[in-house]
Amino acid sequence: MTQSTTKQQRILCIEDEVLMLDLIRLILESAGYVFLGAEDGVEGLEVMRAERPDLVLLDLMLPEVDGAEVLLRKKKDPAIRDIPVIAVTALASPFDQLMWKRRTEIKDYVTKPFKRRELLSAIERVLAGTSASAGQEGQAGK
Repeated sequence: MTQSTTKQQRILCIEDEVLMLDLIRLILESAGYVFLGAEDGVEGLEVMRAERPDLVLLDLMLPEVDGAEVLLRKKKDPAIRDIPVIAVTALASPFDQLMWKRRTEIKDYVTKPFKRRELLSAIERVLAGTSASAGQEGQAGK
């Protein structure tokens, strides 16, 4: 009975590269998630408001309305502010990761190129309510 009453989790991917959007769609759908896609920040915000996904995968380097602006507009909108976000981006330096995690509400950070398991692990952590930053910050002093 639990299976029939459990809703499939819906994940919105905001990504301007069509091939990457298709790859993430394949990964998510094969793992049993419902995929929602948007090719720019404006469309992504519209889909967030209309669909209320369980999670957002956000490319930080988008044309026109970039990832930072998406996060700022999301934070100001009470209807969508609590939707968790994972950054999926080519910004791979440890400094970039640290700055984005500390200055925004990003729950996790996956760098491109990524492995399927890496993306799915981040998704599972965030949907379970645990973020990678909490564990990593605790290890920083060790």
